[in-house]
Amino acid sequence: MNYVLPFFSLSMFTIVGVLLILSTGSEASIGVNYGTLANNLPPPQQVAEFLLHSTVINRIRLFDTDPQILQAFANTGIAVTVTVPNDQIPHLTNLSSAKQWISDHIQPHFPSTNIIRILVGNEVISTADHLLIRTLIPAMQSLHTALVSASLHRRIQISTPHSLGTLTNSTPPSSAKFRRGYDAQVLKPLLSFLRSTSSPFVVNPYPFFGYSIETLDFALFRPNPGLFDQHTKLLYTNMLDAQLDSVYSAMDKLGFSDVEIVIGEIGWPSEGDIDQIGVDVDTAAEFNKNLIARVDSGTGTPLMPNRTFETYIFALFNENLKSGPTSERNFGIFRSDLTPIYDIGILRPTFRSSDPVYNPRSPVRGSSSKRWCVTKAGAETVALQRNIDYVCGLGLDCRPINEGGLCYLPNTVKAHSKYAMNLYYQTMEKHEFDCDFDNTGEITTIDPSMNH
Repeated sequence: MNYVLPFFSLSMFTIVGVLLILSTGSEASIGVNYGTLANNLPPPQQVAEFLLHSTVINRIRLFDTDPQILQAFANTGIAVTVTVPNDQIPHLTNLSSAKQWISDHIQPHFPSTNIIRILVGNEVISTADHLLIRTLIPAMQSLHTALVSASLHRRIQISTPHSLGTLTNSTPPSSAKFRRGYDAQVLKPLLSFLRSTSSPFVVNPYPFFGYSIETLDFALFRPNPGLFDQHTKLLYTNMLDAQLDSVYSAMDKLGFSDVEIVIGEIGWPSEGDIDQIGVDVDTAAEFNKNLIARVDSGTGTPLMPNRTFETYIFALFNENLKSGPTSERNFGIFRSDLTPIYDIGILRPTFRSSDPVYNPRSPVRGSSSKRWCVTKAGAETVALQRNIDYVCGLGLDCRPINEGGLCYLPNTVKAHSKYAMNLYYQTMEKHEFDCDFDNTGEITTIDPSMNH
């Protein structure tokens, strides 16, 4: 992953608040990046069995073609994306080299291992390495031709991941475009290749690398005033939507709005350097849980409504051999003993019941008594409206409080907020902090529907 400068400024938007009523759609595919820069990781076979039987994760992305890992995932059905390291790209422009690479790294494992995609390099354009950039598309074309020769081109896609550093003028999202010099010379032919081979444009959006203290709530999908794009008159309630729509706008300007977008890497670290704001276990859990709810909702983004996004969380494990700041080594969602660092709802029920999850904020669950989240007496209407915007903006089913819905009456912000807050609380498995809502919510054992 590459660091990118924050590209959202509150001063560049008009701040508004509206009620969003969004319908749900088909489920997205949630995957995870399986990095191996660590000296304490469990054997690949154990990892594969764990993901298959104890989690709902149905796809992984590797940063190489490690034969042990590929063999471990054989006959699991889990979709596997592999990566060509950057330094191998120039070599693969030669068709015979590309055919040999497919023969050595793909054919010994396919189809028993469900390899679905080959990523050629990682964030190549952001390296500013002219040799790599110049040979990227020829290497992709050679590998695709090699797949055709092996009759694998209908089963395995070719793509390459990009950081948001490829964009410029990304505030507001509708004005975003690809950087000059790369747009027509690199991105346009690359997008043309992706379209012709029915492959996705893979992007690594990291709200973590784009947030400031002022935009932390925006990055974490928390209630916030909302950011309004004056050009499109569309409201953005979270940074990820704005980032994805910036990518879409840049693609659209080149005439490729029909190419699918895949989120190749996204995550939040659970530990950072001293005094780093918003970097801890609770915040990482909050981000990833809200991320899954968002991409899985079928809501899409303001410019791409009713879409789901194939998404790969970064990362499966902490990687203690990585260089850089502390956060770089702490993006993992599982420890090396395969216990979760925090719970984001991807564990199967059998695993949940036998392996309690560490949570320093003491979740309120496991009790036989029923609990609901309701609004606190005296909570301000503006704050309650923000709660509605937040919950419905995640794509949870707010149709009952839309006009004509079962819970539309009484038509008050307080009543609608009570529904939305409890919907979120119940969906997120009744953790105490999921009913906080900036101190406007409280937990009750009295069924609020009895008050209607």
